[in-house]
Amino acid sequence: MVSNLNDLKKQIFYDLLELAGRVFIVVRHSDRVRIGSRGFLPEEKEKGIVLVFNKMMHFEWGDAGISATLGFGSRTEKCFIPPDDIFAVFSPELSAQFTVSREEQDLPQAVDSKTPAERHQPDQKVVKVDFNKKK
Repeated sequence: MVSNLNDLKKQIFYDLLELAGRVFIVVRHSDRVRIGSRGFLPEEKEKGIVLVFNKMMHFEWGDAGISATLGFGSRTEKCFIPPDDIFAVFSPELSAQFTVSREEQDLPQAVDSKTPAERHQPDQKVVKVDFNKKK
């Protein structure tokens, strides 16, 4: 079943990439995932890391996973992401996402578990992100 699920992740990844021109994946921290010498930041170890792919990038999704050189600020890192460690594939442009649920202890908490009242305290800083394409 895992193989079929990984095939589905790959198919959705390429479908969204074809339709929108870019696709985002959320990768959980794992010893199998390689993010060059950068690795995972402490917060990413808990919540996962979001990686962006576009049509112009040179990457390969083989049987074992995605191999790519990705940019992090001014540095590039050689990365390897096994499909088992991808728990979401999404496209903000298409308002589409595919998320895989596993046992709660297996997945990082991608969603804040605080109540809405706790999240919107007046002393908190709010950052708005506009995922619309510039024309």
